[in-house]
Amino acid sequence: MASASTALTLPVLPLDGEAVLPGMVVPLELSDPEVRAAVEAAQAAARSSGPGHPGRAPGISSPSSSRRGRVLLVPRTDGEYGPIGTLALIDQVGRLAGGESAALVRGVRRLRIGAGTTGPGAALWVEATTVDEPVPEPLPGAVAELVREYKALTETWLQKRGAWQVVDRVEQMNDPGELADNLGYAPFLGGEEKVELLGLTDPVARLRRALELLREHLAEEDVAESIRKDVQEGMDRQQREFLLRRQLDAVKKELSELNGDGEGGSEEEDYRARVEAADLPEKVREAALKEVDKLERSSDASPEGSWIRTWLDTVLELPWNERTEDAYDIAGARAVLDADHAGLSDVKERIVEYLAVRKRRQDKGLGLVGGRRGGAVLALVGPPGVGKTSLGESVARAMGRKFVRVALGGVRDEAEIRGHRRTYVGALPGRIVRAIKEAGSMNPVVLLDEIDKVGSDYRGDPAAALLEVLDPAQNHTFRDHYLEVELDLSDVVFLTTANVLEAIPEALLDRMELVRLDGYTEDEKVVIARDHLLPRQVERAGLGADEVSVEEDALRKLAGEYTREAGVRNLERAVARILRKVAAESELGTGELPRVVGADDLRGLIGRPRFTPEAAQEPGERRTGVPGVATGLAVTGAGGDVLYIEASLADSETGATGLQLTGQLGDVMKESAQIALSYLRSRGAELELPVTSLRERGIHLHVPAGAVPKDGPSAGVTMTTALASLLSGRRVRADVAMTGEVSLTGRVLPIGGVKQKLLAADRAGISTVLIPARNEADLDDVPAEVLERLTVHAVSDVRQVLELALEPAGASSSAAAERVAA
Repeated sequence: MASASTALTLPVLPLDGEAVLPGMVVPLELSDPEVRAAVEAAQAAARSSGPGHPGRAPGISSPSSSRRGRVLLVPRTDGEYGPIGTLALIDQVGRLAGGESAALVRGVRRLRIGAGTTGPGAALWVEATTVDEPVPEPLPGAVAELVREYKALTETWLQKRGAWQVVDRVEQMNDPGELADNLGYAPFLGGEEKVELLGLTDPVARLRRALELLREHLAEEDVAESIRKDVQEGMDRQQREFLLRRQLDAVKKELSELNGDGEGGSEEEDYRARVEAADLPEKVREAALKEVDKLERSSDASPEGSWIRTWLDTVLELPWNERTEDAYDIAGARAVLDADHAGLSDVKERIVEYLAVRKRRQDKGLGLVGGRRGGAVLALVGPPGVGKTSLGESVARAMGRKFVRVALGGVRDEAEIRGHRRTYVGALPGRIVRAIKEAGSMNPVVLLDEIDKVGSDYRGDPAAALLEVLDPAQNHTFRDHYLEVELDLSDVVFLTTANVLEAIPEALLDRMELVRLDGYTEDEKVVIARDHLLPRQVERAGLGADEVSVEEDALRKLAGEYTREAGVRNLERAVARILRKVAAESELGTGELPRVVGADDLRGLIGRPRFTPEAAQEPGERRTGVPGVATGLAVTGAGGDVLYIEASLADSETGATGLQLTGQLGDVMKESAQIALSYLRSRGAELELPVTSLRERGIHLHVPAGAVPKDGPSAGVTMTTALASLLSGRRVRADVAMTGEVSLTGRVLPIGGVKQKLLAADRAGISTVLIPARNEADLDDVPAEVLERLTVHAVSDVRQVLELALEPAGASSSAAAERVAA
């Protein structure tokens, strides 16, 4: 079987720390420049092969193989090439499944490397000669025995892996060298072992080395299998020990019962007894008993046992069948609301209606209908300090139910509502389940506070989780992730509070009925301070009701000039500050008790007033004391507020043109400014305004308090008035405030928040308010005492606004107009 040595000149494809044995078919990635250069050189040589070409090797290639590229695969260790390489044919060049370029090469036979030569391309070319591998025929007895043993061991190893096709192929081999080279496919064989087998040119020696490597691997597998069996036997032993211990516990229990001492019950048996004795719904009882079964099967060292105990404790502490009896005394409920809150008559009426409907449904035995109970979820929306939270407490007191407040401000994790999965460390039920547990009954009044401040992030959207809680068609089967049992929330009275209506998700708002708390009038604030705030703060200051009193005119001055807000939070702080001052002066000996605090005493106790009505100031000190400033009305998260808009024209010598807006305005408000400017440019002649200045000089509109974001269309009328005042030189009346959206044709369009805006105008000392004509119906919501102090004009056109808002033209106004035109 020996053949004469043949010289070949081939491109070298180096393999770092690796070898490809004859008979192996392997893919080689072409990302390495050396590999790519060798493959390209081999392909080029195959395409142009001819007599005398270095890629031509007469006497070794068949006609088919000569047309394929041929490379010399040489193992390389630490930069040094080995003496023996493998002649390989390039079967195919393409891409792998991952998209990488690769060449599929097939090892043919061993070659001995000679001297290097220069060949085409960037590859390294070397001369190599074939290696003779003589194998006697027939095989000697010792060699034949090696072949049989190797086949047997190889078949045993392959059968364990189910490689039956490979077993058949190995069975057909008889050449010792071919059998040894076939081991190159074994995954347990490392690069060093493959290089070693490649270097053994004697087929018999190579087969002996391959047999040694195969025996070593099979011995390692036997050891690993023995270790696995030992581990499995240990686990089985632990399970048997666990069962025996459970049987031992049962024997101890029987012995304790026979002895009559009543002792010996385990913790697991205690949980089972507690579950069986508890008043639980049937499905909850079944789930709890399943968990008790798991607890009894788990070992004491298992962490699952502590998780099950915590879950069982939570389930057993919930008041599944505990309910308070509703005291549906409607007249008494209204009395409670009147005693707890002054004003807010609309809100009180809505709450009384809510209670009346629930009472009638209960009287008629309607109860649940399709999973629903009578009544809706009320959303109390209003500025801070108007009593939203205390209204929830009053509703609970009027119904005779327990009250629980759930703070939602800043909640961003959905698990805070639905609970954590029990697989997490430190898992807890959601806030709704914890509120029911805290209340101790299944029908409390739950106040979801600050629902407009719920956020969302990668942990989920809590607002979406609240949909099931607040939807009366779903909450009778609410499922907490921690409990994993249904919880009936249909009899819970849910109330929600928010400061900004627009911040509540629309889908969530759809589940609720909106009740607005727009704020208090000055008279209502005085009553609240006298009947509620003052007694509470007197007690907190350590004073007695007979030691200090505050006159009503002092309270009125506090509400009007020291605090300007929709609610009464700052008013209560001012009252507390007065009482602290009185208590301190008494202890220092600079004041005597009892003491009566009047309006004239406020400056000495808490300083000068912070707010002075514009109409009460001198003309030179007023914000509207110069042309180009108008007073508008707006709604913020703190309630209604007064908004000033200032306009100015750039000097003609500066060359500035265009419109500049400042004050951190939103897109809608910027559009309102553009509309106001366009309207005046188009109608300036009709309004007798020098609109040529608007084309030649830059215009600047500014809304003070630039750190506060502002947006909305209702400032359009105010912006138009400010620009008209600047152009005409006529000042805007100090006692006039306005609100409304303006169109390009000069129409005044309706807006929202009329009640809050009128309350703000009343607090600011405004006497005249201009509102859109289509908002005239909203005046029914405004308290009568506020309407008595205000003169409200319903306008439909900008001309009416300018006639009512601008001061009559005079000599000073004409001079100012001339200066503007110049």
